Amino acid sequence: MNGYSFTERVRKVLAMAREEAVRLHHEYVGTAHLLLALIREGEGVGATVLESLDADPDAIQSRIEEIVKKGPLAVVAGPDLPYTSRAKKVLELAMGQAAGMKHSYVGTEHLLLGLIEEEKGIAAQVLADYGVTLGRARNETERILGTFDPAEGSAAAEPPIAHGAVKRRPKRITVAGVATPALPERLRVVFSAGQNVAAESGSPEFLPIHLAIALIQHGEGLANAVLDRLGCDRPSLLHALEDIVKHDAPPAAPEQIVKVGEPMIALQRRIDDEARKDPSQPNTLHILLALLDTRAEIATIFETQNLTANRVRAEVERLNG
Repeated sequence: MNGYSFTERVRKVLAMAREEAVRLHHEYVGTAHLLLALIREGEGVGATVLESLDADPDAIQSRIEEIVKKGPLAVVAGPDLPYTSRAKKVLELAMGQAAGMKHSYVGTEHLLLGLIEEEKGIAAQVLADYGVTLGRARNETERILGTFDPAEGSAAAEPPIAHGAVKRRPKRITVAGVATPALPERLRVVFSAGQNVAAESGSPEFLPIHLAIALIQHGEGLANAVLDRLGCDRPSLLHALEDIVKHDAPPAAPEQIVKVGEPMIALQRRIDDEARKDPSQPNTLHILLALLDTRAEIATIFETQNLTANRVRAEVERLNG
């Protein structure tokens, strides 16, 4: 795997691709079987991207089966069922997509991008027919994973990590008086918005509650995507969080620097701890988990919608396999 590892969900998809080949009486695993398996598995980030792009999985499955047809003989599934050259290329491209996104694993999202980038296979052609282009799919993947830069329309342009290279921990910078990882841009946007929430509410300190409000107001990134999947009523949640913030003090002057409170410093340490556990780069999910784990008042608001750190972690594990 050249330094990369497939997630358990991708391994499951690959096994299901062999099953799809058997179901269709084919003696090989091609790009069509990979796409059928990704759709059938239905829970990973790849399937979520297709859903977000309004690509009807049933219609895609029907279209593929119209094209490939069933073979005349049944075959027995096994680890030696060969991959076509195009299917092998898809796996290589998936690893390249993971490298380009600076991920040390290959997930279903990378597999989907590899299927599209391959261009010539049945899977790529069918996806193109349904408007699933590489640019749209990659942007949606980055939006869901929390690495999309709205100012640029794509992920920040940085050189990909070579296969097998050790991922170095990013340097630390200061944003709004808080030490945060240098990547990605979305975190800087959310922290800056949090400081603005503190200033507009008249608070002399930038506190976790302000960051929580900014995160929900932001509406994008992996944290909000996971909350949506868990059935979160974000407008109601935002209203409840804003009720905690007192508005009786006059707003801070534009030139006033809102100080970073001790609770925010403690929260930042927790965010760092969450980021160290995750193979992906720091993202909004780490902010959400830190908020749920460290601030009882904030966590209680989330719990009114049955949103806990454990549920969030479980949903992320379910997405990533």
